[in-house]
Amino acid sequence: MGAEIVDDVRDAPTDGVTALAWKGHGPVDGALMDRFPELGLIANYGVGYDSIDVEAASARGIAVTNTPDVLNDDVADLAVAMLLMQGRRMLQGHAHAQGGWGGKGEFPLNRKLSGSRAGILGLGRIGHEIADRLAAFKMEIHYWSRKAKDTPAGWTFHDDPVALARAVDILVVSTVGGAATEGIVSAEVLDALGPDGIVINISRGTTIDEDALLDRLEDGRLAGAGLDVFRGEPDIDPRFSALDNVVLQPHQGSGTHATRAAMGRLQRDNVSAFLAGKPLLTQVN
Repeated sequence: MGAEIVDDVRDAPTDGVTALAWKGHGPVDGALMDRFPELGLIANYGVGYDSIDVEAASARGIAVTNTPDVLNDDVADLAVAMLLMQGRRMLQGHAHAQGGWGGKGEFPLNRKLSGSRAGILGLGRIGHEIADRLAAFKMEIHYWSRKAKDTPAGWTFHDDPVALARAVDILVVSTVGGAATEGIVSAEVLDALGPDGIVINISRGTTIDEDALLDRLEDGRLAGAGLDVFRGEPDIDPRFSALDNVVLQPHQGSGTHATRAAMGRLQRDNVSAFLAGKPLLTQVN
């Protein structure tokens, strides 16, 4: 049958559907898969596929693909941009310059970032790109991953997120989402980072204990944060709106024309390969 685009997959026809091109963060569980008895592929639009029950798909003989690599640069760029904006208080500086600088006097001094100690929580494809960028800022690079990686000389591996946070000034969260990493940035990790610490998150909102994060941003136990993802997004906690030490973005890490086009092309290429009986380009199971 031909392709059909629907806003809600529950409105889709079920007979004859062999491939599902998925975009969104809603759950794709076994019950939904069972609505499509001929389904053989779920092609995800995005590198993260934590909303898809991959185990359930595998049990039903359904392949899952994603769109890795094509978005690495944009997400890494945004992580660095949020760090610079937060540390140098660029939002406040913009308001100062635009809103009558002459009558306000000099803008307050802010934080030097070059030469800081940066910790990458999750040194995958995107995490490595972030680390490369921060190394160009003369930063000392530390990282946590499930195992030590082949890295440039001088990068330091930590086998525990708390130990990583204790060793750095800046913690960049770039690990995968899902149950295995839910709350991995715990209150203990945030306390280890300390009152001068900055958290940057471009992974998933579930990776941080958000209540603990907000508590520490409010009372000074943490210096600041740059966040592109949130628990319960797009309806984020209203406590964020009262904070002056955060840079908030609407989950737009990969949100450029070029990258979104490349993601869509890779998603379509996986669907085309499946329908033609050819090997999938980026299968995750």
